[in-house]
Amino acid sequence: MYGRDPWGGPLEIHTADSATDDDRSRNLQDFDRAAMSRSLDETQQSWLLGPTEQKKKKYVDLGCIIVSRKIFKWTVGCIIAAALLAGFITMIVKLVPRHKHHNPPPDNYTLALRKALMFFNAQKSGKLPKHNNVSWRGNSCLQDGKSDDSTMFKNLVGGYYDAGDAIKFNFPQSFALTMLSWSVIEYSAKYEAAGELAHVKDTIKWGTDYLLKTFNSSADTIDRIAAQVGKGDTTGGATDPNDHYCWVRPEDIDYARPVTECHGCSDLAAEMAAALASASIVFKDNKAYSQKLVHGARTLFKFSRDQRGRYSVGNEAETFYNSTGYWDEFIWGAAWLYYATGNSSYLQLATTPGIAKHAGAFWGGPDYGVLSWDNKLTGAQVLLSRMRLFLSPGYPYEEILRTFHNQTSIIMCSYLPIFTSFNRTKGGLIQLNHGRPQPLQYVVNAAFLATLFSDYLAAADTPGWYCGPNFYSTDVLRKFAETQIDYILGKNPRKMSYVVGFGNHYPKHVHHRGASIPKNKVKYNCKGGWKYRDSSKANPNTIVGAMVAGPDKHDGFRDVRSNYNYTEPTLAGNAGLVAALVALSGDRDVGIDKNTLFSAVPPMFPTPPPPPAPWKP
Repeated sequence: MYGRDPWGGPLEIHTADSATDDDRSRNLQDFDRAAMSRSLDETQQSWLLGPTEQKKKKYVDLGCIIVSRKIFKWTVGCIIAAALLAGFITMIVKLVPRHKHHNPPPDNYTLALRKALMFFNAQKSGKLPKHNNVSWRGNSCLQDGKSDDSTMFKNLVGGYYDAGDAIKFNFPQSFALTMLSWSVIEYSAKYEAAGELAHVKDTIKWGTDYLLKTFNSSADTIDRIAAQVGKGDTTGGATDPNDHYCWVRPEDIDYARPVTECHGCSDLAAEMAAALASASIVFKDNKAYSQKLVHGARTLFKFSRDQRGRYSVGNEAETFYNSTGYWDEFIWGAAWLYYATGNSSYLQLATTPGIAKHAGAFWGGPDYGVLSWDNKLTGAQVLLSRMRLFLSPGYPYEEILRTFHNQTSIIMCSYLPIFTSFNRTKGGLIQLNHGRPQPLQYVVNAAFLATLFSDYLAAADTPGWYCGPNFYSTDVLRKFAETQIDYILGKNPRKMSYVVGFGNHYPKHVHHRGASIPKNKVKYNCKGGWKYRDSSKANPNTIVGAMVAGPDKHDGFRDVRSNYNYTEPTLAGNAGLVAALVALSGDRDVGIDKNTLFSAVPPMFPTPPPPPAPWKP
């Protein structure tokens, strides 16, 4: 019979009972061969062999990305190995003894700089800021201006006391502010390295804020300036209470403080203009304040040109801070205004040969080359030489700028010990004021100018300069500055530091009212403080950073409170000291900032000189 072949073909079934087992076995083998000779589809294979084993996946699904299983294994392995290595390294670093590398200690110039700036904190007048850091000082003279009915300036609170008294003189105060601003413009990086940039800028702003009160700073034209607050005249045996006759703390002043106005004061107005113009460059990032300073400087300089005269004629300033002329302030103020504004009219004025002639630029004299609160000619010559070195403005300025540059070189030669323009003490201190008292204020200014000029030459890739036929390296200038400042800081025959608080041996009887009277909640009247003035005991308060007037021409020094020619500090003197110290401080490779001073100066395109006159036989 025939049945249905499950593999799709006919199947014959033999049912004979007589078939043997061998026959049946052979028949089954035939059936197997017949079946295997045909290809099987998947369904047939599954019936015959059962479920097949699935192949291992070659990829890993990470959810957001599918990666090769081999790459995945390698990545995980590398991460584990890196973690183990990092842990091993960290363990080694923690177990190995550490050798800390500290920054080198600050040099003496940096240490002295920090102290010298503190003197200005001790000299502040008015309502003091919270962090003035002079424990024995407090608010003082809050009625300045209001107590004098004769003046139109009713708010003259603030500013700085000039020296050991409580008088506020605008003339030396303005010079001090100009010197501080100049030093910040040139050496802001060094101030920052010393951690004093914010401090010195606050010091300048305290002064410029006050100067803006001493004239109508919002006007374009003015007719007067408040030149001085306080009085110090004791001639003729006058016993009226004033800032020299009385010996009291500024905080205890209760007597009237007159205001001295001037209506023809070219020197004072031009110096104030220089102070505000230079400060405007310091605060150029504060646009509103900088513009306010520039506007005030313009107004003051216009007044100085319109109302000619010396500020000290006919008043007591002639005794204390007499001005010998105003032509040097014209050059000085015009130069600073040019740098602050870029207005070429100021440069034209600063380079006018006639003004330079009146200022004494073309003749010598015993004080030629000496920068001071009275004579700024040398400072102006250095300042304008800078322009020739870096900008080369050409015609029509080149001739006078070349003259200023040559004169500056000669002045630098005069500072060197191999020349005899100025004498020196046996201890090596240059006598820029020819043996007169209070020499240090002139020395520090010269040290600043010498260091600054050497840095100018270095920035101009010039290794030195000529003194006659001989060439001198800029190192010689810097050495001069260092020896003078080192003398002031204690390398002198007396081993005396003339900066209070620096070193172990410094003046203890400084001629200073606030420092000499204890802060003991006792208010002393005008004569009540005389006992402290005349006491032989050391001052109860240390006026840190004050540079005293200095030794005499024989290196001698008397540490006595009654002799101001030895022991009185001043704003102008300390400003020069700060400038010299920052110039010498820190890394010598950190030179001047070439560009900030020229930030307002437009590109200069020299005008071709006029053709020569036609030839005539």
